[in-house]
Amino acid sequence: MIEIKSSKVSDGEFNRGVFATRDIAKGELIHEAPVIAYPNDEHEHIEKTLLADYAFEYGINHTALLLGYGMLFNHSYKPNAFYEISFEKHTFDYYAYKDIKAGEEIFINYNGDVDDKELLWFDREDEE
Repeated sequence: MIEIKSSKVSDGEFNRGVFATRDIAKGELIHEAPVIAYPNDEHEHIEKTLLADYAFEYGINHTALLLGYGMLFNHSYKPNAFYEISFEKHTFDYYAYKDIKAGEEIFINYNGDVDDKELLWFDREDEE
């Protein structure tokens, strides 16, 4: 259903993204990414590494790194997918927000809400 390929929206060394290998219907589960959670007070150590750009808030007291393809979905303020956190399963579950065609890159809004247009850290840096 999904694969990792080079993305045109990223210009980094690895410039990867998640792409649909077949048509995906709105509401369909795309991926379940297992979570490695750690207490927020340990995040200061992660902040010193590249992993800081890939960490997700995980409840009030924890931050998480995601396994599987979870950390490889690129950001868009007009995403075609979204995620829900399953604390019961300890996963981030990715769903199609709209129909996605085979070959399309799958985007999420890093703000956690598909309609949240608040600028992210990398967009704020571009404005300075």
